[in-house]
Amino acid sequence: MPKVLSESEIKQYIEEGYFYPVEIMPIDDMSVLRRQLEVFEGKQGHPIEGQQRAKVHLLFKWIDDLMRHPILVDAVEDLIGPDILCWNTAFWIKEAQTPSYVGWHQDLQYWGLDNDELVSVWIALSPATAESGCMSVMPRSHKKLFAHTETYHEDNMLTRGQEIEINNATTIAMPLQPGQASFHNVKSAHGSGPNNSKDRRIGLSMHYMPTHTRQLFSKWDSAALVRGEDTHNHFVHTPIPVRDFDPEAVAFHQRASDTLREIVYKDAQQTNKPTL
Repeated sequence: MPKVLSESEIKQYIEEGYFYPVEIMPIDDMSVLRRQLEVFEGKQGHPIEGQQRAKVHLLFKWIDDLMRHPILVDAVEDLIGPDILCWNTAFWIKEAQTPSYVGWHQDLQYWGLDNDELVSVWIALSPATAESGCMSVMPRSHKKLFAHTETYHEDNMLTRGQEIEINNATTIAMPLQPGQASFHNVKSAHGSGPNNSKDRRIGLSMHYMPTHTRQLFSKWDSAALVRGEDTHNHFVHTPIPVRDFDPEAVAFHQRASDTLREIVYKDAQQTNKPTL
């Protein structure tokens, strides 16, 4: 029996490649987490940037806790089973009234993973609306691979400025309120427009996969074991921080984020953009 998702929701995810929204926590509780992020940014004097955006569960204990939230992991288990790794956690922040966007793309094409069972969860810390540039998805696009053009456009938040030509394809916007999440398959084509609102659009993506998954682009890679057992040991398990910027976890983060950067930049031109 499914733990969180209904049979019809699971069917939609399998057939269409996405589902939203899933209620992870109340808005007030998510507001507390947003404040923790912005207090940190205030102390360092600028928004998070660069490698602070990736493998962030190693830097912030509250993100590691959120990554393991029972409702969230139960929903993932409904889709891929009980033995679950989280490969990456990443911030996607568009400042208010800025032109940054995410080009249409399929993640599997440049993440180096050997199957399409990974589930990408996108969690809203602030309202993700059409005005603020919420994510959109192309239904059923997970059933094939599309050609990507690497544009390196300065406003495209992706490392290579990846773009799929979507022409007149049907696309679905997935607006979310704080505390809600969307789920999409690693092969689902998705993207988002600029933030034309007066508030920051703060999203956190978490990428869950079954433990039998392999990394093809690197001999070493890491992932967090969030549920069940890992009898395959294809990934080094990330440490669980005991506090924000736990020295052991921060040291591990350096190698983990460097490796992630090498994977996503494989055979690509290097830029100063954040990883992912």
